[in-house]
Amino acid sequence: QVQLVESGGGSVQAGGSLRLSCAASRYTYSSSCLAWFRQAPGKEREGVARIHTGSGSTYYADSVKGRFTISQDNAKNTLYLQMNSLKPEDTAMYYCAARRPGLCTLSPNDYNYWGQGTQVIVSS
Repeated sequence: QVQLVESGGGSVQAGGSLRLSCAASRYTYSSSCLAWFRQAPGKEREGVARIHTGSGSTYYADSVKGRFTISQDNAKNTLYLQMNSLKPEDTAMYYCAARRPGLCTLSPNDYNYWGQGTQVIVSS
């Protein structure tokens, strides 16, 4: 069973930065997708960024484009999300997700494996 463990969340002031990490174990698909999602209280889970594990191609939600960067370290089986210029509206629980081979999307329904989440709080 694939296991995903996020870390790196915390509290920062607006304009600050955080880097989230997601350690993946037993994830052996060389051509699939990894992604970051977030969910704020009372809101639906939304896709933030995704990366294709084979090509390395990335895609970002408009709300984070230019501020967040998704990357992977295949040697360490780790996914990252570098978050810069953070805003209060970025406050949410952030989740790492992985899917079995298939179309690379930012739809939560397309992902098979989820981490437990890491909290990000951005104060103004």
